Amino acid sequence: MTATVKPYKGLPLEGVLADWYAKNTRRDERRFLAAAQTVTGRTAAGASILEVAPGPGYLAIALARSGRKVTGLDISKSFVEMGRENARKAGVQIDFRHGNASAMPFSDGSFDYVVCMAAFKNFTQPLGAINEMHRVLKSGGQGSILDLRKDAGLRDIHAEVDRMGLSRWDAMLTRWTFRFMLLKRAYTREDLERMAKNSLFRRSEISAEGIGFELRLLKD
Repeated sequence: MTATVKPYKGLPLEGVLADWYAKNTRRDERRFLAAAQTVTGRTAAGASILEVAPGPGYLAIALARSGRKVTGLDISKSFVEMGRENARKAGVQIDFRHGNASAMPFSDGSFDYVVCMAAFKNFTQPLGAINEMHRVLKSGGQGSILDLRKDAGLRDIHAEVDRMGLSRWDAMLTRWTFRFMLLKRAYTREDLERMAKNSLFRRSEISAEGIGFELRLLKD
C-alpha cells in the first residue's frame, strides 16, 4: 500500500519541535500510565501491541514494562530515534520503526492490540489509518484511539494544561496550541462514528473522559 499524500497535518515533529514536545509530555506521566492500564486490562501478558505514533515512547515503555511485546510506528524519524533511546534507558525491548499510519509495514494479523494516543487528529488519511489498524490486527483483536474531543471546553483544557506542571512559557504555548491548532483538527462524536462505520471495523464504541475520548474498535 502506497501513501499518495502528506501523512500528517501541520509541521513535522522533527528536531527542536520533537524535543519540545517530548519535554512537555514527559511531565504528564499520569496520562500515559492511565492509558497503559486500560490496554493491559484488556490484554494478556505477552500480548503483541502496536502503538501508532508513539512519539517519545512513554506509553510504549509503560506497556513494555507490563510484560507485553510492544512495537511502535512513527512518521517522525526524530521520535523513532528518541523512542529507541528512551527504551534503552528504561531497560525494555521495544521495536520502534519509521513509517506511515495509513501504509503500515507489517503483515496482516500481526498484533493482538493497536493503540493510538493523541495523534489521530493529525493524520491526513484517518480512514486509511483505521483500515490499516484492522488489517494488522489478529482476528478478535482490539484497537483504541485516544484523543482530544472537538467539544472540549477551553476552561477544561486550561485546567488540564495546569496539571501538567509546565513552565509559564510552555504552559502558555501549549494552551495556544490546543486552542488554535489541536481543537480545529479534533473530531466530533459524529465524525468518529461515521469513520468507524465506513471502515473495515464497521462498528465501534465511543466513550468520553475529561477533554478526551476513546474510540474502541474490535476485529471480528
